[in-house]
Amino acid sequence: MQIEKTTLPGVLVLVPKRHGDARGFFSESWNRKTLLDAGLDLPEFVQDNHSVSASVGTLRGLHFQSPPHAQGKLVRCGRGRLFDVAVDIRKGSPTYGQWVGEELSFENGRQLWIPAGFLHGFVTREADTEICYKCTDHYAPDCDGAVAWNSIGIDWGMTDQPLLSAKDSIAPALADFDSPFVYEGPFAYEARA
Repeated sequence: MQIEKTTLPGVLVLVPKRHGDARGFFSESWNRKTLLDAGLDLPEFVQDNHSVSASVGTLRGLHFQSPPHAQGKLVRCGRGRLFDVAVDIRKGSPTYGQWVGEELSFENGRQLWIPAGFLHGFVTREADTEICYKCTDHYAPDCDGAVAWNSIGIDWGMTDQPLLSAKDSIAPALADFDSPFVYEGPFAYEARA
């Protein structure tokens, strides 16, 4: 497993090794022992999610789940291609409001680790794109929240207006958002990754 740091401390790119031949490939997309051996002790995952977006330009986000059910997410693309984004929303963080984006695709096999305290969103680059992600807490509707996708200055790489849900269409701007997250210093795994 290749582990890459991003420009946002705590957000990582994980690239599993693929073993392939004429039949296709095999890949271990998650192995706790492998990551522990590399010094990366992520929280336990308790839920897996899988969604499909039929159209190019479908934008989902920017979402978060607040404490006490805050979620970290390990995101990958099962089919197609998407641009995945994480935004730091921890009050007092030296990188508050900053974002990082990664292209995730079936072809490149890259995964993005987004810790609790960060917004998450993505836009599809191909039709029928599938996103699969592991979560560190169960979905809790009363803790579900969103921030406007166009209020942070993210370069989504789009020329047309995205397809949005009703919830995402009315999400508040980051400037009007009172974050429930507080910066508590570097993540324990940052020094080792």
